[in-house]
Amino acid sequence: MPSDEQLAIADEVATQLFRLVRLVERAQVQHHAANPDAVERATYLLLVHLVKDGPRRAGALAEAVHSDPSTISRQIGHLVKLGYVERTADPEDGRATLLAATELGQRVYQQNRARRNEWIAGMFDSWSAADGAQFAELLGRFTTDFETVKARAGKPTEGA
Repeated sequence: MPSDEQLAIADEVATQLFRLVRLVERAQVQHHAANPDAVERATYLLLVHLVKDGPRRAGALAEAVHSDPSTISRQIGHLVKLGYVERTADPEDGRATLLAATELGQRVYQQNRARRNEWIAGMFDSWSAADGAQFAELLGRFTTDFETVKARAGKPTEGA
């Protein structure tokens, strides 16, 4: 059972997370309004995984983004149409298809990543390097714990 202090901290963290999510959503809407050909965040996430992790089957990609293959099928189709992703035969099983980022897709990923990093770095103008590094470490730890707790919550408990 969490203490009153832990619950108060959790309340403040939740408040700030909801505020942050809302700000990110608003920024995305503004970005899409200014850039009508921009790729949706969920679709872009598929490109990120293909660039960072290399070619993979749709099922593995769906698992990596915590989705199902039917959901990502449309998104992959959009990335293929844009020329960011290509489908090739799996060398281990010619009946299966591998998805891979194209050279253009890799370039788009790199450009978007650089722009994002510059934008976020601007938010740290008034922070010390140590504060920024500590924030990155704590945010990473929080995100990992969030995934772990969420994964545990989805599993049946022993004896149930």
